[in-house]
Amino acid sequence: LAVHIQTSRALMVISLLLGFFGIIVSVVGMKCTKVGEEDPVTKSRIAVAGGVLFILSGLCTLAAVSLYATQVTYEFFRESTIPINARYEFGSALFVGWGAASLTVLGGSLLCCSCPTKDRRGQQYYRQSQPSTAREYV
Repeated sequence: LAVHIQTSRALMVISLLLGFFGIIVSVVGMKCTKVGEEDPVTKSRIAVAGGVLFILSGLCTLAAVSLYATQVTYEFFRESTIPINARYEFGSALFVGWGAASLTVLGGSLLCCSCPTKDRRGQQYYRQSQPSTAREYV
């Protein structure tokens, strides 16, 4: 196969592996799971690490799809003996790839926003006092 196809294939495999590990790390970092540390700050840091993995996965997907699209564009506009109606054009898979890459980067950035700031670390969880429901009977 051509070099750009082999490179796109390698980038997509790397993207799949990063996405898989991003899912695992993000599930461990969720507040609703009992896996791992019980400290909410540590759990949110684990979730941020999962977000970083998702961003890297999305960037690898974006690079692979854009590399292939660049090669298709180059082949389309290159002077050759192939008639214009027989040349390759962008297919729907390229647009699906760009959409998937953008949604993966967006999801990873939303996970990265869950990192607690220094101001909120001291006041993690407060228990609200129960409303008084006792009535006085006379």
